[in-house]
Amino acid sequence: MMAGLKIRAAILSVLFLAVFLGAWQLATAPPGAMERELTEYEIMMGLGAGSGAGMPAPTEVFGLAWEELSRPFHDSGPNDKGIGLQLMYSVGRVLAGFALAVVVAVPIGFVIGMSPVLNNALNPYIQILKPISPLAWMPLALFTIKDAATSAIFVIFICSIWPMLVNTAFGVASVKRDWLNVARTLELSSLRTALFVILPAAAPTILTGMRISIGISWLVIVAAEMLVGGTGIGYYVWNEWNNLDIAAVIFAIIMIGVVGMLLDAALAQAGRFLRYQE
Repeated sequence: MMAGLKIRAAILSVLFLAVFLGAWQLATAPPGAMERELTEYEIMMGLGAGSGAGMPAPTEVFGLAWEELSRPFHDSGPNDKGIGLQLMYSVGRVLAGFALAVVVAVPIGFVIGMSPVLNNALNPYIQILKPISPLAWMPLALFTIKDAATSAIFVIFICSIWPMLVNTAFGVASVKRDWLNVARTLELSSLRTALFVILPAAAPTILTGMRISIGISWLVIVAAEMLVGGTGIGYYVWNEWNNLDIAAVIFAIIMIGVVGMLLDAALAQAGRFLRYQE
């Protein structure tokens, strides 16, 4: 039953993709397109009718993708690096900032969840800091750290910490009182209670916070790299836009989506090993 459902879903998904690509191809390369006078902006930017103006067709994007993916790690200078290298820079920064957030958010969230007084005391500050756009921290990070790559990692850290902190505190605070009472009856120490009772029960909620954080981190790193430049998939997008290579921009967008999906899938797979059975 489930196998048949998955097959039907896969067929429908392929049909949706085929319809989308077909509509895109027709919209970008209509037969017998009428010649039109160029706008002032197109003339200024050098987008002549014969220079590939307009949205590229799927075939053009696929051709570029084949060329880029056939040599993903080439390095021919600051403005000519392969898509694999650019993604490696971005993923490395995301994982570094994300790992720092895990080290800070999970222990603090654990303590907050176990102490209602501390929770009430810190909650106003968390609610003030949580809605701040991560990119609003970028000027301050650049001013104090004075290094673009490290500043990007800091921005990832500051945007990753809040979902994990809140989810960890909520998961710990939601552990059933009966389980804690049993731990006291068995005279377990506070450390053993935290490790063998509270942590397993709160693990799914903590992992949910991690999944939210990794998604936000991947969104933010693209924008951060557009600001700081140098390397990374965000810089790649901005550089190709400056070159008016829209096919490369679309290809980069697709790669951003694919990598984001893989990061989320990795944490989702880890979650299957952390399901807590009551």
